[in-house]
Amino acid sequence: MIKIKNLTKFYGSNSRGVLDLSLEVKEGEIFGFIGPNGAGKSTTVRTLLNLIFPTRGSAQINGMDCVKDSNKIKRMVGYIPSEIHFYGEMSVKKFLDYSFGFHQKIDHDYIKDLIKTLDLDTSKKIGSLSLGNKKKLAIIQALGHRPKLLILDEPTSGLDPLMQHTFFEILLQEKKRGTTIFFSSHILSEVQKVCDRVGIIKDGRLVRIESVKNIISNQSKKIKIKTRKEITKTEEMLDFKMINNQYTFLYKDDLNHLIKLLSSYDIEDLIIEEPSLEEIFMDYYESKEKA
Repeated sequence: MIKIKNLTKFYGSNSRGVLDLSLEVKEGEIFGFIGPNGAGKSTTVRTLLNLIFPTRGSAQINGMDCVKDSNKIKRMVGYIPSEIHFYGEMSVKKFLDYSFGFHQKIDHDYIKDLIKTLDLDTSKKIGSLSLGNKKKLAIIQALGHRPKLLILDEPTSGLDPLMQHTFFEILLQEKKRGTTIFFSSHILSEVQKVCDRVGIIKDGRLVRIESVKNIISNQSKKIKIKTRKEITKTEEMLDFKMINNQYTFLYKDDLNHLIKLLSSYDIEDLIIEEPSLEEIFMDYYESKEKA
């Protein structure tokens, strides 16, 4: 659905956007695009939408060039920006009618369901809405024409935790009906909840693409052990700490070796956990910086 090849964007002569970025997003998947603020996420999104032009390289959506075929692409894309700037004097209802007037096919029943699910008052003027309600409006405006591709740039900013949960349920429903979703965010817990694969971007360069499942399963396990007997640290035990007879460390070797090692200890409690995507991400960034 999305194919980006050697995409590069400079703002002026010295300000970097993205550098030689290449990636592909499969049809029907939720692809997470993660990195800290300033990494190049929004530059990539705006280039896909033809809001800015690339310095060099190319981007395609559904086989169409993002510059040459921009009008055709916009008919099949729903976009939720990180910051919402709609017409403040318009009522929510008039704005939705205006927005959907650009599309030939609109699912009015679905729009009504979204308005009800998101609990949005359509009689109010946009200028009087809170940040959270403006983001709800952006969600409805992006989804109402049943797009083949959703492009999301920090989509949950302004939503309270309950509404974030509702929004993730909507995204998973969209995935079931075959919608492709490009989810740009710096909040890794969000990406972990809904994404199939993630691309990690740093300083404008793509540094890794992997499935969320593989990233987590191939990482060190988090081990917590409570025992009265002192545990002797081995080379496989990383970030080794002991507080109040509880030992914590990361372990990347075969767990069977660890179980054999611990069999001689009087274990009161043992917890083995997968690290979160956020912990993996931070560890990955720190290791790259040291390298």
